[in-house]
Amino acid sequence: MGPSTENLKKNILIVLVGPTAVGKTELSIRLAQHLQTVIISADSRQFYREMNIGTAKPTPAEMQGVTHYFIDSHAITQEYNAGAYEQDVLALLDTLFEEHRCVILTGGSGLYVRAITDGMDEMPEVPAHIREELNQQKQVHGLAPLLQQLQQLDPVYYNQVDRANSQRVIRALEVSLATGQPYSAFRTKQPVDRPFKILKIGLTRERAELYHRIDTRVDHMLAAGLLQEVEQLKPYQGHNALQTVGYQEIFSYLNGEYDWEEAIRLLKRNSRRYAKRQLTWFTKNNDYTWFHPQAWDAILAYIEQELNG
Repeated sequence: MGPSTENLKKNILIVLVGPTAVGKTELSIRLAQHLQTVIISADSRQFYREMNIGTAKPTPAEMQGVTHYFIDSHAITQEYNAGAYEQDVLALLDTLFEEHRCVILTGGSGLYVRAITDGMDEMPEVPAHIREELNQQKQVHGLAPLLQQLQQLDPVYYNQVDRANSQRVIRALEVSLATGQPYSAFRTKQPVDRPFKILKIGLTRERAELYHRIDTRVDHMLAAGLLQEVEQLKPYQGHNALQTVGYQEIFSYLNGEYDWEEAIRLLKRNSRRYAKRQLTWFTKNNDYTWFHPQAWDAILAYIEQELNG
């Protein structure tokens, strides 16, 4: 038997994932410098130029001269989804792999990472008014009635979905309502074969350490002017990217739903819960190899073994 097609793939996409505040940005930049390569962001909120503080977007100084793609690539007024991201990143990788043996993809948006590693299922187009109506319903009545509706329309997906993730719930509902078929019917989960090798690395820390970093990050965001950033984004409150931790809590404060102390408490609590959900998502996909972000030698040895193998 000849060598497997996997071994003939000379280019490597290093996929670096982990929960919010674990240290992905810092490590990916250090790795990119060491490997003389570039970074593609898989953080679905860092695409938007208007969202900086609440997304913990790396500043030009933090980037240390490393080229980053899909940061500030879109305006908040543009609709962008994981299917379009898949096509755009694959086209970009074709070009990048002409110059670089390996490229780093990093971020915490599980669906966008999976779009690149496994491919997206073909999803039907959904009229914008359906999504707007569902987001409106959520703002007025909360998520509970939408969950109830999803349970009726698609019990299969209802049992799989992270029920605290309003974006996923609304996505499933809009497809079910637009097509008259359950969302789960469109999810075939057939991984695609990519023309490059994929090396999956997960970053994690002790829970207490991670939670402390999350609380500290929230304090830094608030000091950097998160409130002012969210105030400026108020006209776009219904946008999908803003239905997320760090923005929702401040909108609720601005809408008079609770006071500032409660907004901060919820912001920290919801960020911790989000980190927990991210870890669940990535550990379910069991082909990640996990490291502490400071285990530089071990991470590097693992990558170099692949590069030289």
